[in-house]
Amino acid sequence: MKLTDSILKAAKPKEKPYSLADGLGLVLYVQPSGAKWWRFRYRYNGKGKMLSLGIYPDVSLANARKKHAEFREILAQGVDPSFHRQEQKQQAAIAAENSFESIARQWWNHWKDARTDRHAKYVIRRLEADVFPVIGMKPVNDLTAPAIVMTVNKIQLRGALDIAKRALTTIGQIMRYAVANGLAERNPATDIKPSDVLKPAKKTNYARLDEKDVPELLRKIDEYDGQPLTRLALQLMVLTFVRTSELIGARWEEIDKDKRQWRIPAERMKMKAPHIVPLSNQAIVVLEQIQKLSGDNPLLFPSERRNGKTMSNNTILYALYRLGYHSRMTGHGFRGVASTILHERGYNHDHIELQLAHAKRNAVSAAYDHAKYLEPRKQMMQDWGDYLDAIKNGTNVVPFKKKTI
Repeated sequence: MKLTDSILKAAKPKEKPYSLADGLGLVLYVQPSGAKWWRFRYRYNGKGKMLSLGIYPDVSLANARKKHAEFREILAQGVDPSFHRQEQKQQAAIAAENSFESIARQWWNHWKDARTDRHAKYVIRRLEADVFPVIGMKPVNDLTAPAIVMTVNKIQLRGALDIAKRALTTIGQIMRYAVANGLAERNPATDIKPSDVLKPAKKTNYARLDEKDVPELLRKIDEYDGQPLTRLALQLMVLTFVRTSELIGARWEEIDKDKRQWRIPAERMKMKAPHIVPLSNQAIVVLEQIQKLSGDNPLLFPSERRNGKTMSNNTILYALYRLGYHSRMTGHGFRGVASTILHERGYNHDHIELQLAHAKRNAVSAAYDHAKYLEPRKQMMQDWGDYLDAIKNGTNVVPFKKKTI
């Protein structure tokens, strides 16, 4: 008699295990503990064998019969179902070891050491969020260009064009690593040009003021009634025109007041090269005020709420909002303002670019170029500080004479 769910539910444990047969070798073993195990009993090469099909009710009667039918078909082909299952498990394990996600994590561990911790964590988070759910389980040798395109298109469809482009670049780096290490035969990402599958992103410039509006901004910063450290951060940013991330992550160990230099290490720089900021008289005054507020903290701009953390990136932006410059000025905008004014007054382009840390350099030249043109850059930064004082105070003095350094 065939089994039914009613029979299965009604089966009670006894002192010894017993079985209920469904026919053709499919049985349910009822254990003294009350556990009910599905088994397929069969003979292969004249020997009696048994294969586990799961536990009832996790595996329903219908599913047990489906599995039983599949293994009977394998047996009819002259293959031992137990051996077939072991072989499948081995293949699945091999595929998992050689999956895109597995190789991507190997690549990330190899790649991350030369990057900042923050950037490395960002890249793995993006892979986990956008890439692994789509192609993570695919063996790298089975990965195709259409599968990669599908992955980046899913990101593009939500409007994240920049993230989609970075994902495509990262996938290409991972597959190149796989090929180089004998884990894949070829890199299908090389068949894809970003312009062929991704819409061109509209170039947007950081909001910034015209030169004529700078004096008013400087006066408003001096009168800022928010947190004193925020006001000082804005003042130091104007004087040094470093990137926001470089500013808020500043540590006192980087400041050399005797040499009047701020030496930012390579790991904190976008271009991964050390950077020297000559400190004007005005910058030194601001730093002294910052030190009175930050005390023994190793950070110039510690977070008020998170111990050991720096001021938030948004602190500068929101302060500018409070001052009335929403959509008119950003922290990055100070760099553009400085670049424009310095160029218009004839300062050497290479000196300006080095001070902005724009120049892309290889690892060897970077070790030397950060100190290049240091004397004229020092003079340029002092002239810049004097110029800012002059326009803020509305004096007729023009210390910022046209240069050809």
